[in-house]
This record gives sequence, C-alpha cells and structure tokens, in this order.
Amino acid sequence: MNNTSTRRRLLAGGTAALAAPLALPGMARAQADWPNRPIRLVVGFTAGSATDVTARAFAQRLSELWSQPVVVENVAGNAGGIGVDRVAKSTPDGYTLMWAASAALTILPSLQRLPYDPLRDLVPMGILLAMPSLVLVNNDLPVRSIADLVAYARANPGKLSYGTPGVGTPQHIAGEMLCRQADIKMEHIPYRGAALADTLSGAVPVAIQNAGAAMPLVRDGRLRCIGVTALQRSPNTANLPTVAEQGFPGFEALSWFGLMAPAGTPPAITTRVAADALRVLAEPEIRTRMNGLGLEIVGGTPDQMRQTIATEIPRWARVIEAARIELPR
Repeated sequence: MNNTSTRRRLLAGGTAALAAPLALPGMARAQADWPNRPIRLVVGFTAGSATDVTARAFAQRLSELWSQPVVVENVAGNAGGIGVDRVAKSTPDGYTLMWAASAALTILPSLQRLPYDPLRDLVPMGILLAMPSLVLVNNDLPVRSIADLVAYARANPGKLSYGTPGVGTPQHIAGEMLCRQADIKMEHIPYRGAALADTLSGAVPVAIQNAGAAMPLVRDGRLRCIGVTALQRSPNTANLPTVAEQGFPGFEALSWFGLMAPAGTPPAITTRVAADALRVLAEPEIRTRMNGLGLEIVGGTPDQMRQTIATEIPRWARVIEAARIELPR
C-alpha cells in the first residue's frame, strides 16, 4: 500500500477551503424558492453508526440554516451502496441529498458491478470529515496489543472472529489486510452498521469499527482499543497506538464523509449546500464534537472530492487484488 498518508492528502488545503466559500463576494446563491419543503438526507448505514451520527449533527444545523426540516433517512446495506443507488436515481431537484461514506464510492467499484457510477451519476459537494477505525477487543480477551492479537490467533486457530459495519467497508478491508500481513485467520462477521453488542458480550471478540461509533465505548472502558488504522497518530487519538507502529508499516484504512447530490441537480443549489455545510463545519461546537469522536476536519471543495474519488478507486483496487478480497458468493 502506498505509504503516502491518506489523511495528509485529504487534509491538504482543507483549512483554506473552510473559509474560502464564506469569503467569496457575489457567490451564486440557490434559486429563490429553494428550499420550500423538507430535504431528505440519505445515509447508507444504520442509526447509531458513525455515518448516521455525523449526518444527524449536520442535518440539525442545516435545518436551522434553511428553515426547513432536513430528514435523515437510513438506507442500510451493501456498504452504503444501496443508499447511493437510491440517491443517484432520485429527482435532481435539491430535495434529495447524500451523506456519502467513502466505501460505496471508492471500494465497492472493485468488488462488484454497481448500478451507479460514483463520478457520472452523482455531484460531489465536498469531503467534510475523515476518520480512522479502531481495532477493538472484548475486555475479557487476554489481548492488549496487535502483537497479542496475532499470538492469540495463532495459538487458538479458528476461535477468533471480527465484526465490521459490512462487507466491502474500509473496516472489512482493514481486517483482511491485517490477517494477510500477520498471516493469521479470523472469521469476518459483517453487520449493517456499527453493531458492537456482540463484541461487548464476547460473542464476536474482535471488532473493527469507525472511531466515531467506538470512541465512547473505549473512553468508558467497555471495550479495549489495541490499534488505530491511521498511518500516524492524530491529536484526537494521540493516546492510542496505530497498527502501523506495531510492526505493520504503511498500514492505513480511513473512512471519509461528504455530501453528494444526484447528477443534474442545479449548480446554484449544490453551491449553496456546499457553502452552508462548510459554515456548519466551521462552528466551534461542531468541530469540538467531531474531534471528540475521533474525526478529522477536512472541509474540502467539490473538485477535491471528485479527485479523491477518482484517485482512491484504483488505489483500493490494488489493495483488494493484493489481499485477494472477494465478496461472499
């Protein structure tokens, strides 16, 4: 895997992007009658997942800015792909938006034939947040590091399983990369979101989940984090070791979240949505809340989002091919 940090690429220019749309005089505004009814914000994962939690924080503030309800609609399944497909086929009138997670846009194209094209059928409006995942273990498992996990898996063949938010998610890919690089076997248990109850109970002793969903449980001591899937430690997870620093240099698997709309949505509307999302992202309360969940503030532009998708599709394809990852038949 390329050792160039995905976090560095995503964050490049992000701070300037946060301020730029607010400072442009005469920026084109959306049509005068938009919005005049509720807006649907589609989330491709279940309620309580990191995707859902971040989407709802933005939906609340955008509702206040637009004086119209922004209703979160959870359309879970296929690593977010079902929700993306629904948005891609929606009327491009600005009343259906996507809180997009990276997997359905950059990983799934290398795993299956999709009913949508991430770059042709959707309009990017900017990556807002980036987030590593956490490798978690049940507190009763005698594992306190990645080295412990590897040793335990080798000493107890067939006994370990790990849960993720679904097949084809960055967490699934991270788990398969770890198994391959460490030469161990763990059974993959896919869920339809951040289902951590089985790890808490010990039924599925290992989990790889977004930091946004898992950090509260780690802080409360209910689950133990033994590794972060970022290439380097960030201020938000500074007390947690990365997988990379524990004998797996270059190991990295990040998620990111951004806004998209169906292709053909009027540019005046997408411009306004992008600018208002950055206004929300610039609010100290939102930044503090997102950082507390282990997320990095990105604040990228629509063009940066389009370029990131175009770059990450072949990058993930190489990882998937090298790790021989396939969807179950």
